[in-house]
Amino acid sequence: MDDLLRDIDAVLLMGPGPSCVPPQVYEALARPTIGHMDPAFIGIMDRIKVMLQELMRTTNPVTLPMSGTGSAGMETCFANLVEPGDRVLILVNGVFGQRMADVAARLGGQVETLEFDWGTPVDPGAVEQHLASGDRRALVAVVHAETSTGVRNPVEHLAPLVRAHGALYLVDAVTSLGGAPVDVDAWAVDALYSGTQKCLSVPPGLAPVTLSARAVDKLRGRSSKVSSWYLDLNMITQYWEGASRVYHHTAPVNMLYGLYAGLQLILDEGLDKVHARHTAAHARLVAGLEQLGLEMLVEPDFRLPMLNAVRVPANVDEAAVRRRLLQHHRIEIGAGLGPLAGQIWRIGLMGHTARAENVDRFLTALQDSLP
Repeated sequence: MDDLLRDIDAVLLMGPGPSCVPPQVYEALARPTIGHMDPAFIGIMDRIKVMLQELMRTTNPVTLPMSGTGSAGMETCFANLVEPGDRVLILVNGVFGQRMADVAARLGGQVETLEFDWGTPVDPGAVEQHLASGDRRALVAVVHAETSTGVRNPVEHLAPLVRAHGALYLVDAVTSLGGAPVDVDAWAVDALYSGTQKCLSVPPGLAPVTLSARAVDKLRGRSSKVSSWYLDLNMITQYWEGASRVYHHTAPVNMLYGLYAGLQLILDEGLDKVHARHTAAHARLVAGLEQLGLEMLVEPDFRLPMLNAVRVPANVDEAAVRRRLLQHHRIEIGAGLGPLAGQIWRIGLMGHTARAENVDRFLTALQDSLP
């Protein structure tokens, strides 16, 4: 039998995820597997919780990584906090807002969406006006870093509006956590989820989540069971908390080793320095793109440092450019989605990838790949 793994070469990952993985994380992933109830492993779990709390800037006791990718984090938050008949408002300006609405509807929520143009941020004034109309919503959800467009939504300015109307506030931080400030407690966020494969620079497979006391009250006071057994935080928290742990499912032991190492690298570097590194790499990229005559999709005040949406020039085959980058330069970037398909490239500067030398290598390769 052919060894297909032998043919996999290193690629500079500069798309919308996954990001490049540092050697310390690979080393951690390769450590010997032990039992998921082993006291040594429980100690690693406890340390991961503390590090996630520091990264998210929260004291929420329910802060833990779910077994699954970022999408599992999304479904965890909705499945635990939405009951059939709950009114749910989703703020949509890209693919991942749309996915939120789909998940909430599948759970029986009465879903309404407030739509904004792709490539532009959510407008707090429009949100406030919409919340003032109609009955009380049980939950309002928004994407912090919309990966499909490169827009940073003003989540910190939406929290007071949501709280004033008595709703829970849910935020998608899959792409932002670890690359830009995320302040769960200061922003009064009730539920937040992320993924390991973006700015945490750990392979896909885990989804950090956190729930506020208000969200936990909603969970504990449900009139119906959580629809998903696998994602039921009532049971999973019994495995992640307390002196006596209750088995729920077999935890992905080696993936949690990797997360432990990835979080430690971020905290050792320092959150402020990590955020500044992402911002500096973004500025270097934008300057180089402008020298090549390329334009950004998003206005400067709302651009993400870790996900850059670049307009494809007229008469350029965007897929051909991406193919040449991958085949000739071993660099991966992303294509546009939805109404932006064929119109933009999505260039990731996430986690370990967000470094000046990677930006320079990409700009040289892009210049070679453009017609």
